[in-house]
Amino acid sequence: MQRTPMFTPVLLVGCAIILVSFAVRSSFGVFQIPIAEEFGWLRADFSLAIAIQNLTWGIGQPIFSALAEKIGDRRAIVLGALCYAAGLVLSAWSTTPIEHQLYAWFVGFGVAGTGFGVILGVVGRSSTDENRSMSLAIVAAAGSGGQVVGAPLAEWLLGYFTWQETFMVFAVMVIAMLAFLPAMRVPPAPVTAGPPQSMASTLKGAFRDPSYAMIFLGFFSCGYQLAFVTAHFPAMETEMCSPLQEGSVLYAVGISTTSALGALALSLIGLANIGGTLLAGYLGKRYSKKYLLAGIYTGRTIIAATFILMPITPESVVIFSILMGSLWLATVPLTSGLVATIYGVRYMGTLYGFVFLSHQLGSFIGVWLGGRMYDAFGDYTAVWWIGVLVGAFSAIVHLPIRETPRSPGALAAA
Repeated sequence: MQRTPMFTPVLLVGCAIILVSFAVRSSFGVFQIPIAEEFGWLRADFSLAIAIQNLTWGIGQPIFSALAEKIGDRRAIVLGALCYAAGLVLSAWSTTPIEHQLYAWFVGFGVAGTGFGVILGVVGRSSTDENRSMSLAIVAAAGSGGQVVGAPLAEWLLGYFTWQETFMVFAVMVIAMLAFLPAMRVPPAPVTAGPPQSMASTLKGAFRDPSYAMIFLGFFSCGYQLAFVTAHFPAMETEMCSPLQEGSVLYAVGISTTSALGALALSLIGLANIGGTLLAGYLGKRYSKKYLLAGIYTGRTIIAATFILMPITPESVVIFSILMGSLWLATVPLTSGLVATIYGVRYMGTLYGFVFLSHQLGSFIGVWLGGRMYDAFGDYTAVWWIGVLVGAFSAIVHLPIRETPRSPGALAAA
């Protein structure tokens, strides 16, 4: 029997789009201090723009996933890229917090149209049962690859251009990635045996399933932790980290400022996550996804608690980035794979899109609360501990999930 190749054009194009989309998205934390200093804004002002962007991403995810299943994946991706580029261009011309917060809606919808919901849906449908877990992990790892290059690229561009010009460069990158789309030959949605499987009946059945509710709730902390770290960690370690020593290894390799260390930290998180995500996809083929997810959230909780309890030094920042990075997007192939396992792949994109809304609600709260609590208390300690607590909650809430397939008939009757 001939084996289906894993690296199909759909997977490769999906990885390319995710890489560019996430490279831009993951860089916004680098702009936190330059924009605030230019206009004299409070930290909460720009943080709210990033928070709105994350919330809009979450709202837009099920919308774009449903659009992809109705009008076609490629058309949905084009629409998302146009929203993304428009948001970046408009943000480059904005001079008030309200303008940044308004245009963040365009950026958020753009990330939704070029992000996990649409791409994981089409990759999941195009993969065989044998390859699906690993294919989803490869796409998630490509997102990590974007994070590896995004923050350092933004830091490098800011050395030559203003932040406004850098936003314009990113807008061009987003439009240019559409050149890959002609190679994405999207397979038709599978036809299931038995009763017709409509989107409405599938969603209704899933929404009434306690396991779906637990997946939804569990993904909240992932968004909270990831968005907070992406948006605030460069500024946090710049202000709280002890100075770099001239004789240190980091100083010797060119990391001489805490600002550069912040960009390096985001890059290390993305780099470590490539291996962690691929490992999660590999393990997801062989072991229970819910128990793997519980283990990942437990690990994050321990790592985050240990980091904040210890003195924050350049070395601890590097160690934290590598350890947290190994668990960063490892939740994505397991969570999306869990949705596919339980509810099938026919409407996987839309079902995962609604689950991802929880992720982005967490992202909104993590980014916004980080800015608000920093302005109130002068540091990020309290909001960091909230992240530790919600991580522990996610570890627990995954345990009762019933990881068995639901038939279309059972969903329709729910």
